[in-house]
Amino acid sequence: MKDTRDKLGRTLRDLRISVMDQCNFRCSYCMPAEVFGSDYAFLKKDELLSQEEILRMVEAASALGVNKIRITGGEPLLRKEVVSIVKGIADLKTIEDIALTTNGWLLPKFAAPLQEAGLNRINLSLDSLDEDTFRLMNGRKKSVKGVMRGLDAALKANLPVKVNMVVEKGINEDDILPMTTYFRDRGITLRFIEYMDAGNFHQWKENKVVSAKKIIDTINQVYPLEPVDPNYVGEVAKRYRYLDGQGEIGIISSISQPFCSDCHRARLSADGKIYKCLFASGGIDFKQRLREGISHEELVEDLAKLWRARDDRYSELRSRGNPNDPGDPKVEMSYIGG
Repeated sequence: MKDTRDKLGRTLRDLRISVMDQCNFRCSYCMPAEVFGSDYAFLKKDELLSQEEILRMVEAASALGVNKIRITGGEPLLRKEVVSIVKGIADLKTIEDIALTTNGWLLPKFAAPLQEAGLNRINLSLDSLDEDTFRLMNGRKKSVKGVMRGLDAALKANLPVKVNMVVEKGINEDDILPMTTYFRDRGITLRFIEYMDAGNFHQWKENKVVSAKKIIDTINQVYPLEPVDPNYVGEVAKRYRYLDGQGEIGIISSISQPFCSDCHRARLSADGKIYKCLFASGGIDFKQRLREGISHEELVEDLAKLWRARDDRYSELRSRGNPNDPGDPKVEMSYIGG
């Protein structure tokens, strides 16, 4: 295994793979309906990486030290081969942790097959328990009940679940405590995500961010918390446990408390581009190389070369008010996953 480090000394350990750019939701902070309408040009089937091509990229990444894979979208459960892709990754025997991020709507059908294929855990997106708020945010008037059926299906299949909640000021900040209480009582870890400036279409404004400090202070008033050491260097969420021992929460704070210095993640888009940062304006195309018959050794070296040249730290520079930020359009989160 090559010891590959980028220009800031960060190794490559985590690859997030988008297997589908389409979604059955239209969440306002990711794929707003007014932009991603019926005439939006999503990727055609032959433009997507095939299962074989995805597995080749995983093999190359694992040769550089990747031991964690996250399957994302769009909504990954819209990809017909998603179970087969998970099984293919598990069968490689080089990946320690295979996770999948989903809105949960299709989990009643897929939870058990995914667990049998080798999936280790689920990250489920849910921004409110209030029907009106949730229908507003998901843009398709989907009911909370449908997501809950997916959550229950995952738990029944013995898949560990963490729930992700994006908090947007003026929209769902009043749901912080109801969400906390509900998932605390069920013994499920809830992770709060600061409203991020990923993508270009959702009209992000910093004054719509509810900071990690505000979220912690809100919860602390009812359920006292204390910080917990990370499970590993580069863990995305900062962890806090309830003082009474009834579980924990997580906070993903890329706006108020950037964690670029410990970022060990690359992202593979559904059409085969590698992005070195969630906020990148462009990616490097590997699909063409794969389809030209590049060898495994060449693929590993190309990926290593790309990573060694990496110096991305967008969130840190943004938080410092970087005057040299050109403001280039950023890749859409729905295209490469969160």
